[in-house]
Amino acid sequence: MQGLRALTPEIAPTRLAPPMSIPAPSAAPAGAHVVVRNLKKAFEHTGRTLPVLRGLDFEIRPGEIVSVVGASGAGKSTLLHVLGTIDLPTSGTILFDGIDLTRMSPAALAEFRNRQIGFVFQFHHLLPEFTALENAMMPGMILRLSRAECVAKARDILTRLGLADRLTHRPGELSGGEQQRVALARALLLHPRLLLADEPTGNLDTKTGREMHELFFELNREFGMTLLIVTHNPELAAQTGRRLRMADGILVEGDSAV
Repeated sequence: MQGLRALTPEIAPTRLAPPMSIPAPSAAPAGAHVVVRNLKKAFEHTGRTLPVLRGLDFEIRPGEIVSVVGASGAGKSTLLHVLGTIDLPTSGTILFDGIDLTRMSPAALAEFRNRQIGFVFQFHHLLPEFTALENAMMPGMILRLSRAECVAKARDILTRLGLADRLTHRPGELSGGEQQRVALARALLLHPRLLLADEPTGNLDTKTGREMHELFFELNREFGMTLLIVTHNPELAAQTGRRLRMADGILVEGDSAV
């Protein structure tokens, strides 16, 4: 929100391949159990307080796929940023397998986020000067894993996603669907237990978008990760196990609510 200042506590706690046939690593953890209680987020603008999230209470069970729909400006992206700890809530708690993320120090939270939470956005946010392989390696490099390990992990996941012949291509040399798959590979590199997707197929054509939808469900089946997808696409939302609708900063269950 341009021009808005977030209100936080003064001391902040601080072309697709066929279905993947390679078995997931046996040590891959199950999806996260997320419990949100009285979550609020407000911004200050020209001396006024603008509440965006108004005391949300919801739970996402391990391995569940949940979609969030609603009009533009309803607070869906804000929810994703707060839930993913990119931004801090004004108040409330976010429990990740019983761990209160709102009480973690900034350093501990940054490491936790990198290891446990993956993000896929509508705009890929790839680094244009780096290759597909180098972009996908980033979470491992931030974690200071060895370069050899990062290369091996990135090559494996990019190959799974049908990009074995695109490893040395830069984003400008890739199609929109290929760029999104590189972004997805980056998000999956460390096998996160929670994957957050914000309009992940918003910039793709219908066919490629449907292929990406299928890929999300396949990844959920293979890795067991928990998925929360913010989308305007009714076809994608209809395929998820649960649908939440956001209106006026409140989440309600199902599609019938306004």
